[in-house]
Amino acid sequence: MAVNSSVDGERRRKELVELVEAAGEISIEEARARFEVSAMTIRRDLEVLELEGRLRRVRGGAVPAPAARSHDDRLATRSAAKRAIARKALALVPVRGAIALDASTTVHALAETLGERDGLVALTNSIQTFEALTRAGGIEAQLTGGRHESVTGSLVGPLANAGARALHTRVFFSSAAALHPGTGTSEASLAEAEVKQQFAQVADRTVLCIDASKLGERSTGHALELADVSTLVTELDPADPRLDPYRDRVELV
Repeated sequence: MAVNSSVDGERRRKELVELVEAAGEISIEEARARFEVSAMTIRRDLEVLELEGRLRRVRGGAVPAPAARSHDDRLATRSAAKRAIARKALALVPVRGAIALDASTTVHALAETLGERDGLVALTNSIQTFEALTRAGGIEAQLTGGRHESVTGSLVGPLANAGARALHTRVFFSSAAALHPGTGTSEASLAEAEVKQQFAQVADRTVLCIDASKLGERSTGHALELADVSTLVTELDPADPRLDPYRDRVELV
């Protein structure tokens, strides 16, 4: 009976995803009536599916998960803001020691501005950022390894997680799909979130580089608590009221 119930649950969740993708949304009440199960069962299904990155829960139901976007597509979005953030973050890069950089295009912009260095080790889970680091000269660039996400260009999975933990770094430069004052940072997938969690665990400090359009938002996979972040770098003036929810909790640059 337990096996049959498990199979039924998998089939129901598969169909739930298909319904959400076809209609663009589904309510808990609609799903409960369709599958003839309790609202609590549907809530559990939606929680499982959100954790797997297959949809996103909203009040009263669910909507499709945010689609992964290519590196080039993300690089072209809000490029002026990313350049402004990179200029600010550059002052936070240590002269020597080790740093980590995530696979975001905002942090990629920072890698492009590093210039010639001497004695700096840089670890990343982004092939594009790794290539930018090698072009800078004088930087010992290292890749985490892991499974290559063909759309985003990032390296994820168990090997990437292990690689992210392998190097004790002075600073971890990260971005995020979203930042909410209550829940911290989140990503379009759990795999992306997990790598960032590993980087942050072994870093002396985490610098979050994020443009203002992502403030107050949430995405699918929870990544970092706000308490895990030392410094928040945006394109905004630190006195901008949009930063008020974060003002007393992190350093603003």
